[in-house]
Amino acid sequence: MPPGGEGRLFAGLFAHGNAAAQLSDRAFVEAMVEVEVALLEALAEAGLAPTEAPRELADALRSGRLELDLAELSRGTGEQGTPIPALLRALRRQLSADASTHLHKGATSQDVIDTAMMLVAGRALDAVLTDLNAAADACGALVERWREAIVPGRTLLQQALPVTFGLKAAGWLSGLDGARADLSVVRERDLAVQFGGAVGTLASIGERGLDVSAGIAQRLGLVSPELPWHTVRLRPVRLASACGATLGILGKIGRDVALLAQTEVAEVVEGGGEGRGGSSTMPHKRNPVGAVGLVACAQRGPGLVATMLAGMAQEHERGAGAWQAEWETLLELLRLTGSASAIARELLSGLEADPEKMRADMDLTGGLVMSESVAAALADTLGRGHAQELVEQAARRSVESGRGFRDVLLEVPEVADRLGVDGLDAALDPAGYLGATAALIDRALAVHRAG
Repeated sequence: MPPGGEGRLFAGLFAHGNAAAQLSDRAFVEAMVEVEVALLEALAEAGLAPTEAPRELADALRSGRLELDLAELSRGTGEQGTPIPALLRALRRQLSADASTHLHKGATSQDVIDTAMMLVAGRALDAVLTDLNAAADACGALVERWREAIVPGRTLLQQALPVTFGLKAAGWLSGLDGARADLSVVRERDLAVQFGGAVGTLASIGERGLDVSAGIAQRLGLVSPELPWHTVRLRPVRLASACGATLGILGKIGRDVALLAQTEVAEVVEGGGEGRGGSSTMPHKRNPVGAVGLVACAQRGPGLVATMLAGMAQEHERGAGAWQAEWETLLELLRLTGSASAIARELLSGLEADPEKMRADMDLTGGLVMSESVAAALADTLGRGHAQELVEQAARRSVESGRGFRDVLLEVPEVADRLGVDGLDAALDPAGYLGATAALIDRALAVHRAG
């Protein structure tokens, strides 16, 4: 069972990799306890709680002595609207009177839940970024290895002009690097402590409230914000949006691989051990399961991001339903992003390319894919409009007659006179019509190495 999968049937697809372990119910509950420990420590540092109070709770958490029943907390969530009252009851049963008295002092349920969410998000993002870094490195290796392997470039699923597989992979690499950069910014800038008390004034602590908030942030490794953000939900929405964009990039890679791995195309194939990609009924199948996994994870992203955006218009100092709707939504977005990142790492590390099949596919149209190149070669002497018309007519005759595009072109007097056999062959050579491909690949690799 994948880490963090918690025995769920579809965890292998939607909770793959190491990020999922940071997002389980158990991990979130323990993060909430960590927030309470950090609060007690900050209170003690400010002289608002005895020094023994945080030590008692911290020791119980580290030793595993705390008894926290997830079913009990779940029932409490239904009864009180958040799991915090039930959590505090469970903790107080196991703490001394002094520790119990100061537990949760100055905080509200939202402070603990939001801060715990930022805490687990940071840990999940660390795992996501590790997988994305490895996926990008594997993609960079594909770029370098296949930078000159010519493959049909396709628009609207039809062959358009020649590209190289290295350039196609460079596009993937650029997307991965961009997603990594965005997630890294969110990781460093937007994961902030939430501490404001009931309505964001810290009234129950008074003048030491800001010191306590800063102390919690320092202990948890989170940003110390300028003020509480209870109903200003930019931080979780930036996180959600970055996850959604990452899923979109990974889904694009998955869709490309699925299309390239079609039997009739067969330009790439996923790596994997025995049984990977097998069918329940067709022994010959080698399904692109990694690509399917990326698309499946990405398909779920937009709706979840939309839920986060829709919840931004919250009421006064505490959202009535919109905030609560974020909890599982954001955890699932993080889980899907982690799963897709781990799948992408595996897929790109084992992806096998077939340059001979790529070149054979270039020849499927008998040279028609090079029509723009021929028109460009004729344009200097015939003018662009006339050249385009001549080549279009020749292409139509080639398709209708079933004759090779080259042979039909040589029958056109203007082509024979102005290009000749050698000039036409040069215009029909895909390697001569790659434009800035080499420079673009170099730029993508340079950006990746600098990152």
